[in-house]
Amino acid sequence: MTHKQFWQDPYQIEHDTIIASVDGARVTLESTIFFAFSGGQESDHGTIGGYDVASAVKENSEIIYNLPDDHKLTPGQSVRIVIDWERRYQLMRHHFAAELVLELFYKAFPKIEKVGAHIAQDKARIDFSWPESISPLLSGFSDEANRMIESGLPIKTDFDDKEKERRYWEIEGFSKVPCGGTHVRTTNEIGPIKLKRKNIGKGKERVEILLATKS
Repeated sequence: MTHKQFWQDPYQIEHDTIIASVDGARVTLESTIFFAFSGGQESDHGTIGGYDVASAVKENSEIIYNLPDDHKLTPGQSVRIVIDWERRYQLMRHHFAAELVLELFYKAFPKIEKVGAHIAQDKARIDFSWPESISPLLSGFSDEANRMIESGLPIKTDFDDKEKERRYWEIEGFSKVPCGGTHVRTTNEIGPIKLKRKNIGKGKERVEILLATKS
């Protein structure tokens, strides 16, 4: 099973590791900083041993990296992983912005049903089962989220069960939530957010989360 170094240090951009297995274009690693699509959060972009990663897929507790068919990597070979930091940081910021907004919805409406979510580099979204336009609620939720963001609250992440790789994030006095994604250290790293409503069909409402530019 790949050691997931991105949980220990989500700010790490480069990492030296060993090729664990090769099956054609499919490669596994002994350890990695390269996040694979999971929980709605898109995969990182970057290279392994100088080869572009076409896709990264989580299969149970393993991560499979798909490289070009003509790659020359072999099991036991030492390689360096380099990830696209700008993309990673945008994903982390959007991810936690979505986590924060979702938790505020749950606290206000304990029986609300989330029916989908996606975290991309340019925006995040949460889909709810909801009987009417959600627009009138968004100003209040964005104000509340931005107050928490501006407060610079520490975000703790750790294992609930290390053997089963169950992780969580926690803001003391607010919430403790199961989550295996990558996270920023404090809320003020997110920067100001805006919420936008999108109608995706009868009985469903989409909330898009947009962030201010941050270097």
